[in-house]
Amino acid sequence: MSYFCTKAYPSINFSPFIQDRFRFNVENIGCLISRFKSVTRNIINMKINIVNHSKHSLPEYATPLSAGLDLRANINEPVLLKSLERKLIPTGLFIELPAGYEAQIRPRSGLAIKKGITVLNSPGTIDADYRGEICVILVNLSSEDFIINDGERICQMVIASHAQAEWLEVTELSETDRGAGGFGHTGKH
Repeated sequence: MSYFCTKAYPSINFSPFIQDRFRFNVENIGCLISRFKSVTRNIINMKINIVNHSKHSLPEYATPLSAGLDLRANINEPVLLKSLERKLIPTGLFIELPAGYEAQIRPRSGLAIKKGITVLNSPGTIDADYRGEICVILVNLSSEDFIINDGERICQMVIASHAQAEWLEVTELSETDRGAGGFGHTGKH
């Protein structure tokens, strides 16, 4: 057994047979656990007040390292979204974010690639002082109708910190190599 495993997990007694036969696996598991702990140590957990008036459970992260929480449609009957049509879809959720944070509403990649469904004002911003229901503007960019059902995962919500700018009005800006080069200024490739 490796030095890492005996130092990191001294309370685990592996028999010599197990040590010999499963050395590779034990070392990998130890390394994976250590890596996962170091990655998750960097995740900031915060408590956010939420009122759930929907028929569904609270939003959840799909995996331990997901950035976005899946939000679900909270509707009484299916909603037909025709090609190039947009509709406001309620979630039944109300949140109270701390100052300095926003909730960003983003499309779900699976709905976007498979069905052409996206969030119109992406990313949508929910400010910390907003107390109304979270509703999502969905648009159908495909050529086929799409039906939104109650409880369907329609978007992701990412909680992000932000700064507030304090403007310093000046007469000119510092120069850079790029200057005023805008759309397409770096060429085709």
